[in-house]
Amino acid sequence: MEDVYKRSLKLHKEKQGKIEVTNKITVEDQDTLSLVYSPGVAQPCLEIEADPELAYDLTMKGNTIAVVTNGTAVLGLGDIGPTAALPVMEGKAMLFKKFAGINAVPICIDSKNSRHIIETVRRIAPAFGGINLEDIAAPESFEIEEKLQDLGIPVFHDDQHGTAIVTLAALINACKVTGKKLEDLKVVINGAGAAGIAIAKLLRCFRIDSELCISVKQLIVCDSKGSIHRFRGDLNKAKTELLKYSNFGDVEGNIHEVIKGADVFIGVSKGDVVQEEDIKNMADQPIVFAMANPTPEIMPDAAINAGCSIIGTGRSDFPNQINNVLAFPGIFKGALLAKSHVISTEMKLAAAWAIADYVENPTSDAVIPSALDEELAHVVAKAVEKAVYHEREMEEKIAKAESGLLNA
Repeated sequence: MEDVYKRSLKLHKEKQGKIEVTNKITVEDQDTLSLVYSPGVAQPCLEIEADPELAYDLTMKGNTIAVVTNGTAVLGLGDIGPTAALPVMEGKAMLFKKFAGINAVPICIDSKNSRHIIETVRRIAPAFGGINLEDIAAPESFEIEEKLQDLGIPVFHDDQHGTAIVTLAALINACKVTGKKLEDLKVVINGAGAAGIAIAKLLRCFRIDSELCISVKQLIVCDSKGSIHRFRGDLNKAKTELLKYSNFGDVEGNIHEVIKGADVFIGVSKGDVVQEEDIKNMADQPIVFAMANPTPEIMPDAAINAGCSIIGTGRSDFPNQINNVLAFPGIFKGALLAKSHVISTEMKLAAAWAIADYVENPTSDAVIPSALDEELAHVVAKAVEKAVYHEREMEEKIAKAESGLLNA
């Protein structure tokens, strides 16, 4: 592992970072200069002034997103600040380009104040077709994402929803392998931060049947003090909101007590939280997604020794890497193609099921695709784009029906 750190540092120094801006047009004569800049550029400016939607066709906006962070929750590193987070944001931008052909620009904001971040994003939004929020600590990340939903372009906190989408996809296929049914599962999530809460929400609506959400049978979320239930007096707003869709029986206890009889353990917390004895206490054919990095909540060999049926982690050196790159390039590509104003629940679910269905014959060591699969993003994009059109169609039908009732 030490070798990869040294080689990575050498690479970053040699290249002076990992991304750059390149021109689509070579400017070698006066005529070309007059087209890309003065005087010719005035015409596309005037066209966009008359119809701002033309910016999607006449500028980079239609295929460019901003990757926004303040560096307060960088995976495995914590609060390292905006400048130190830049190498991660550059890497994210590279993945957008490689897997979906999307241009991505790192925006590192030097503030921990939610209001400052919201205001900054609002001011830069005209240049972008979408905003990917990244590595922003909870609970500020919830507020920032929520208050930016009226921008008119999709705003997506990847640490929340990307993780949730890929986790759901892995769980769908884990059920195929084990013969379990999603709607019968008892699920325990350890970690009540951005990812844990987003996973909980999606598992309470893993499929939409007409207008109704289909949910797992039982869902309990734990933090460092144990299960989150309504008798606790130390819950913040985000954890209190969790009780609207989790732990309806107000089960109390620490993770070792709550995990007993569970079909699924999902860890988005810290390493070595559960032991082999905990896995033995789970239901038959337990499914374990231990996603803490770099040390999982339980190491795969220990989980398998304890009888785990399927184990997934956040690491690339073990099978079933639950990696956000399986989701975010395709989700944004589909959203940009459909010119969606938001990333809706239906779009997230479409992405999760597309990722799951992409694995034709899932096995215990392969419940999700490889993080390096270059075709997956395009499959996800089509599913997401279709979901956008379906939602618009439903909205039009509802509007017509309501209009008919008003005119009756």
